[in-house]
Amino acid sequence: MEQGVATRSVEDPSLRSEAPTMRGKLGLYLGVVGGTVLLDIATKLLVQRTLRFGVPIPVWGDFFRLTYIYNPGAAFGLHLGDYSRFVFMALAVVMVVLLFSMYRSTPTTDKVRLLAIAAVTGGAIGNLIDRVRSHRGVVDFLDFGIGTVRWPVFNVADIAVTSGAILLAISLWREEVPAPEAGDGR
Repeated sequence: MEQGVATRSVEDPSLRSEAPTMRGKLGLYLGVVGGTVLLDIATKLLVQRTLRFGVPIPVWGDFFRLTYIYNPGAAFGLHLGDYSRFVFMALAVVMVVLLFSMYRSTPTTDKVRLLAIAAVTGGAIGNLIDRVRSHRGVVDFLDFGIGTVRWPVFNVADIAVTSGAILLAISLWREEVPAPEAGDGR
């Protein structure tokens, strides 16, 4: 080696690439999206193979039942007529693209936001797969309520979308809250 020429070791942390790794940001995103989609598909297939359509199966009395239905609309039964399937498929695709953009701009250190974005993305993809597979709509089966007062029947993808959206709202809200200034006594 020539004198006066500085060399860096390959192990020097300053030489490491900033590209996402499977153990970091990308791993969290793909793990949550993939896990959500797989769990959603597996539970829907299990329901379709084992339950009779429209027949409630009590799990915890009348409060929690498994009821296999198709939802041609969106969350909580929102329906837009004959074009619901295509409108909600298009919205899901746009949402997945926007969420991926949010994922890319989210710092690796913001695990809550990354988890939230991945959960919503996985849920959106899970329900999109159902809309592509069948003109009847999304398979729903989790049925809560008492007597005739029931929450709309939902599925694993809906849980991921809802919980992810709540986490995302909290994450974004926390970012907007100004930090107390030093010496202001709080």
